Amino acid sequence: MPGRRYTVIIADRSSGVVRRVTIGLRPTLAVVAAVFMVPVLMGLGAKWSTRVELAEIRTVNAALLEENSSYREATGTLTSQLQSLEGVINDLGARAALDPQQVKAMQQLPAVVKARAAGGSLNGNAAVADMLPASLTSPEDTFGLLRELLGGLENRLRSVRKAVEKRGQLAAATPSLWPARGWVTGYFGQRSDPFTGESGFHQGLDISTEKGQPVFATADGTVQAAAYSGDYGNLIIVRHGFGLATHYGHLSGYAVRTGQDVKRGQVIGYVGSTGRSTGSHLHYEVRVNGKVTNPLGLMTQIAR
Repeated sequence: MPGRRYTVIIADRSSGVVRRVTIGLRPTLAVVAAVFMVPVLMGLGAKWSTRVELAEIRTVNAALLEENSSYREATGTLTSQLQSLEGVINDLGARAALDPQQVKAMQQLPAVVKARAAGGSLNGNAAVADMLPASLTSPEDTFGLLRELLGGLENRLRSVRKAVEKRGQLAAATPSLWPARGWVTGYFGQRSDPFTGESGFHQGLDISTEKGQPVFATADGTVQAAAYSGDYGNLIIVRHGFGLATHYGHLSGYAVRTGQDVKRGQVIGYVGSTGRSTGSHLHYEVRVNGKVTNPLGLMTQIAR
């Protein structure tokens, strides 16, 4: 059955012209349907495009969340490293602080003693320059570089800490204290023997004072001997490390025993006139690897 056809008459009243347009029902409905479908199809297309974009955004967001979590973890690690380094640096600052008088005494030590306490040094500029890459192309590269730099700095600080500890140990072992309160009546070096008048070599200092006055350990150490020893009379020998030792002679008595650890300024004995002595005084020697050295340049502090 042929489709129905309709005629539309359009008349112009002013000119009397009449126009007839014949249309079919089906084409007309198709056109009308097409007009209504266009926005529907456009909406469906927009909806599909939006879904695709949302899926891409979710994928990117998940990747960013994972990356952000990784950065937070890396930042936490770097923060812990920085806090650890800060603690090490503060500790080094405290350990490196020495009494100026003690430093002055340490400067007078023989080179062989200072060489034993020599430690590492921090050559940070060269180390950083060697570790820098040609370019940093991503945050991962930056975090990786920071971790390497902090790790390298931490290793170097460990080396410096060992050197500072050695320096502190040397400071404690340096015999810088006056061993007794009194006045010097015999100096280190050539002099006339008080008994024979002949020229001889005096191996230490004689500090005259009243009998029974305290004798102080001039540095931290361990008592090697506290016993009578010929011309020295009652003698105390203290080993301080780094090849340093001090001798205290002509004592009237002991305040320590062999094997005891002592601290700088601790009373270890009492002035006397035992052994080959002409009067109450302390004979004091400093030895480096068993050889006597002039103690006077090291004596920068007075016992309190």
